[in-house]
Amino acid sequence: MVKIGVLALQGAVREHAKMLESEGTTEAIIVKKAEQLDELDGLVLPGGESTTMRRLIDLYGFREPLQKFADSGKPIFGTCAGLILMARQIVGEEEGHLALMDMTVERNAFGRQKESFETELDMKGVAEDLLAVFIRAPLISEVGASVEVLGTHRDEIVAARQDQFLACSFHPELTDDHRFHHYFVEMVKNTKAALV
Repeated sequence: MVKIGVLALQGAVREHAKMLESEGTTEAIIVKKAEQLDELDGLVLPGGESTTMRRLIDLYGFREPLQKFADSGKPIFGTCAGLILMARQIVGEEEGHLALMDMTVERNAFGRQKESFETELDMKGVAEDLLAVFIRAPLISEVGASVEVLGTHRDEIVAARQDQFLACSFHPELTDDHRFHHYFVEMVKNTKAALV
């Protein structure tokens, strides 16, 4: 079994946990305290409102422990606002939040709440028909040379991977399509085996 945490500051925490546990080889941990990070093999940063999440990360003392977790080589998966937290640059802001991935992101690039939509995406290494839900979604406007683009929608980058970091603009946890979570669980298993 691998232990994967879901940062429980905001967003669809239970939905992510349910998806992870459906794998049958994963124990999902709802993370409310920074010290819980020590027992994890991987971590999900769910959607929500990234500025609020950043404030809560600072308020509850998560900033340094999250950085330490990332530096340890353990995988992190950010969805929607989680993607924004992971980006080195955010359009219109001086600096990124956690700045884990060499990419620039643009908030609410696909419109407001009422312009939410579902679509199928061709996701490299995951599926040719992955169901994706976009809600006030950001997009990845630029990536560095070490970032692998996994998926696009209308020529805009919506999913990427850099080493042990995975990020997407959409909400895979709000569908019945488990394949993106399966991809992340396999990343966690492979990394755990390599780190032993």
